[in-house]
Amino acid sequence: MTVSLNRLYDDTNLRTRSAWAAHPDTGSRRTTERYAKDKFALATGITPTVTPAIAALLQDLNALTGDDPLADVMPLTSLHFTFLAISGPIYPDRVPPADIASLTEAFAAITPLEVTIGDLRLVALPDQLLLAGTPDAASLASREAFVTALLASPWADALAKRYGRTPLPPPFWHSTLLRYDAERIPPSLRDFFASREHARFGEVNAPLKLAMVNYNWSDATVVA
Repeated sequence: MTVSLNRLYDDTNLRTRSAWAAHPDTGSRRTTERYAKDKFALATGITPTVTPAIAALLQDLNALTGDDPLADVMPLTSLHFTFLAISGPIYPDRVPPADIASLTEAFAAITPLEVTIGDLRLVALPDQLLLAGTPDAASLASREAFVTALLASPWADALAKRYGRTPLPPPFWHSTLLRYDAERIPPSLRDFFASREHARFGEVNAPLKLAMVNYNWSDATVVA
């Protein structure tokens, strides 16, 4: 599994580098918000302690982007790795929906669970930089079981809307460090990625939680 996941990350980086090479400019600026930043979603994930390696990475990213209004860097205080997003940002506040019983039952069936994601590395999308890694075997199996349970529950439609054509369980185990509000990140950020593409940033681990979260988990309320 480690080999196949790292191959997926390598292939993703290769496709992104090819897209950047074909388009040295940033392209069109995003005219609509990527996410509804004033609304909340149901999601499962971990909020691990920020390691020195990850802290340095985010600090370097913040220093590089500076006052660039198109760069949205994850706050150091809201580092998270999504286990499985349940819905999109559709809720007006942090109050969970009333019909949550089948979700919490499925969550209780796989918890308590300490999630570990190791071999952390940068993965680039044309307009984003991710910190992605490889989960431990228990976390991998638990996510598969969780998805199976939810797809047989009233939450199947929410998952379909959230993930669209992305296969379930989703293949990446990651945290989005940077979102850029244009089609492609600028040369300075491409160089940032290139200089660190082959670096590794250790591992993180934390208990799995179910929460109402905003788009970058800087505002999160634990449900279970």
